[in-house]
Parts: sequence; C-alpha cells; structure tokens
Amino acid sequence: MNLKKIITIVSVVLISVLMIYGFILLRQIFSANTKFADKEVYVFIPTDSEYEDVKKIIAPYVENMDRFETVANKRDYPENVKPGRFLFTKGMNSYELVKTLRLNVPVNLAFNNQERLENLAGRVGSQIEADSLSLLTTFKDSVFLKENGFTEENVLAMFIPNTYEIYWNTSAEKFRDKMIKEYRNFWNKERVEKAKKQGLTPIEATILASIVHKESVKKDERPRIAGVYLNRLRAGMPLQADPTVIYAIKKKANDFDQVIKRVFYNDLTMAHPYNTYMNLGLPPGPIAMPDITALEAVLDPEKNNFIYFCASVERFGYHEFAATLEEHNKNAKKYSDWINSQGVKR
Repeated sequence: MNLKKIITIVSVVLISVLMIYGFILLRQIFSANTKFADKEVYVFIPTDSEYEDVKKIIAPYVENMDRFETVANKRDYPENVKPGRFLFTKGMNSYELVKTLRLNVPVNLAFNNQERLENLAGRVGSQIEADSLSLLTTFKDSVFLKENGFTEENVLAMFIPNTYEIYWNTSAEKFRDKMIKEYRNFWNKERVEKAKKQGLTPIEATILASIVHKESVKKDERPRIAGVYLNRLRAGMPLQADPTVIYAIKKKANDFDQVIKRVFYNDLTMAHPYNTYMNLGLPPGPIAMPDITALEAVLDPEKNNFIYFCASVERFGYHEFAATLEEHNKNAKKYSDWINSQGVKR
C-alpha cells in the first residue's frame, strides 16, 4: 500500500471520528435537556453561590447533568456563576440552559396597604433574596434615617406603594436606596408645593393620607374627608380620627392581628401618642401605607365647610358630613343605633 492510500485512509478515519464526535457534541449541546412538566420554571441562585451549589439547585430540572456540565465547562460557566432569578423553559437544550443562567430576570415586586414597617419588611422579603430581618434593620438604620430626615416612627412614609422591577438578588441596602430614590421622584416640585399649600411637609401629608386611607375605601370620597381633616387642623381642633385610636390600641397591645370594628368612649381617653382625640395635630407617623389616591386626596382636597362626619347607614361604605355639632350628633345617633342593632361589640 503506497503512502497516498495510507494518507487517504487515515484522513477518512479522522474525518469519520471528527464527525461522530461532532454529532455527539451537537447532541450534548442542542438536544432537549429538561425534565419538568410545566412550561417554565424559575430557579433562584443565591448570592455567593459556587458552581457545585448551582448544580444542586438545578438538578431537579435537568435531565442529564453530564451533558449540561460539558457545555458549562466549554462556556466557562463554573468560573462565572451569577446570582439571581433565571427562567428555564421546557425543552431547553444544554446550551440554552447555560445561556439563561447568565440572564438575571427581574421580579415585579409589589406592595401596598402595609400597616407597619414590620409588615412591609415581611412582604418585600417574600419577594426578594433579602430576608425580613435584614430589611427591617436596614430601614431603621439611624444614619440613613438622620441623613434623609426620617425617624423610625415615620419612615414608612418613604415607601410609595407600587409595582417595581427589581432583581431578586438585590440586597436590603440597595432595595432601601432604590426606595428613597422613588420617594424623591414621587415628591417632585409640584407635589411638594401642593403639600406646602395645605400647610404640610411630604411626611405630614403622608401621615394625614394614611388616616384618610383608613377612614374610607371609597376613593371618590377621600378628597372630602381630607378636606374635613384639614379644616380641623386649621381650626386648631384635634383630628379626632377613630383609625388612629384603633392603631393606638393595637400598638399598645402589640397585637396588630386583632380586628376592631367599634371604638368606645374609654378608648378615646387613652393616653397614647397616636390617640388624636387626646393630642392636637398629626400622630408621630403613618398608621398605614396610604395608596396614591389617598395621597392625591390630601394634595388636592375638596374645599368644604364640614367639620364632622360619621359612617352612613344608608350608603354603606360612605359617610354623612356635617358643618355643625348638632347636625353631626343626629348622624352619629343614627349610626350608633344601627350598629347596636347589629350586635357589634368590638
């Protein structure tokens, strides 16, 4: 056999081997390599995870880990692990799995109507990597509070209820820093001027909005209620807001799970910073997280001469308003008679 034939045979053999190897490699890279039934699943890679940690996390979703590892090694993934939230779709091949582990998918983080800072920390902590304790500690950081003009009592005012696009692995500090930026964006020059026109700072406007929010679920009524409270403040009257008394009862008992539907006279005389029957002006902080409509109601209140209001027995969810105490007493008796007839004790 001459040299030319030997070279030809060797070449054919090499090409065949390369083709077989290429076919195997292509199969490893481009054939489906998932084993979950759903159309898609999210996998969460914690901060400071290493490659071995990632393999354990994704193992329930990957059909053949050897094929995955072959591609991961060729793509230098073991040295470049990224934390975050990643989307696996059914039928992804190994190449796509490695590729998607580099594409951190943001979370649409939402919160509203949180009654306390602790509730907010729990709500946020259920949606991102940072836990509720680290979030709460960060929210209450004394240096941050002082630098931004907040106190532990009123810092809830910083959080504007909305849905925010944020990465799952965002730290507690970065989340807080994002929230102060959102707060400053919300309180633009126009809104600050509107608050000033009502004799309020942004924090004071938020505190009042939290009371308005708790007084009525009817968004179309909130500007009228805001107008009444502003009338009282300007007249030097106590706000006499039942929601603040309810908040005081819960705070004093350290029990925010209790349901209080009725406020009694003895409650109104309770000595507590949040009892606006006993103290003039606004309470030390928000009694809840007001939504945007409650904030807007305080910034653009209805101009009226009402001083009093109580729940209506004819239009449930709404209130009856009065400019005189005599008129108010009639409305209040009507409501008291009705609630007694319902057997509501507390």
